[in-house]
Amino acid sequence: MLRRLHHDQPASFAFTPANKAWAEAQMTKFPEGRQASAIIPLLWRAQEQEGWLTRPAIEAVADMLGMAHIRALEVASFYFMFQLQPVGSVGHIQVCGTLSCMICGAENLIAVCKDKIAANAHALSTDGKFSWEEVECLGSCANAPMAQIGKDYYEDLTAEKLAWIIDELAAGRVPTPGPQNGRYAAEPLKGLTSLTAHESGRTQFNASVQLATDIGDTVKRIDGTEIPLLTPWLGKTAKKPAAKKAAPKAAAKKAAPKTAEPKAEKKPAAKKPAAKKAAPKAKKAEAK
Repeated sequence: MLRRLHHDQPASFAFTPANKAWAEAQMTKFPEGRQASAIIPLLWRAQEQEGWLTRPAIEAVADMLGMAHIRALEVASFYFMFQLQPVGSVGHIQVCGTLSCMICGAENLIAVCKDKIAANAHALSTDGKFSWEEVECLGSCANAPMAQIGKDYYEDLTAEKLAWIIDELAAGRVPTPGPQNGRYAAEPLKGLTSLTAHESGRTQFNASVQLATDIGDTVKRIDGTEIPLLTPWLGKTAKKPAAKKAAPKAAAKKAAPKTAEPKAEKKPAAKKPAAKKAAPKAKKAEAK
């Protein structure tokens, strides 16, 4: 499918200070001169900040990485995860339409999107709050049918449940992500049939839903202040005591020849008996 930039573009783009610090930190993951390897995460953060990927954002990221603009445009237009047109200001709904979800009712979810948002994918709702599209497998087949809204998964959906979620989002309320039919995660509907000992002591939500609830960034435009900036890879490169530890090993190697010297002295001692045995043979030869 041919993908083009949207005809209506903003005049400029700039990362928020926190997002800029995050982007610069990602660049340090790669050796000097290889910063272009950070193109995908930086484009993704630009999209998370703005909702969609604008031309000024693509070019600004290219400038940060020392890339030609066309190279960044190639990446942005190749991957379908990058939205090259405006999306809903509240939420962009991605309905999984692959095998498991299609069998379990994805077409009903798409019908809801057409009815409540827009007749065509990637078109904005009349109030500009929502947009939708059908996507390939999102990897939550055990919880089909499902949709990704913003950053999180809404699973085990029905048409009625998706319609309610859209209404809640429109009213400024964010429904809890995850399974929508009472399931904890992806266990059988009637409950666990194995590993039942792990059922006790579980938290209110599974780990993914708990994280989304704690951060509260399901449909939020990311400005970089949501979580602390962590750069563990810089800590690892800063701690390099391995070279210092190599010094004792070198000393041990120097000591090794000293222990080898006595062994070398024992070898001539072993040859002396052989010389004594050779002497009688010489006497016999003289007698002849």
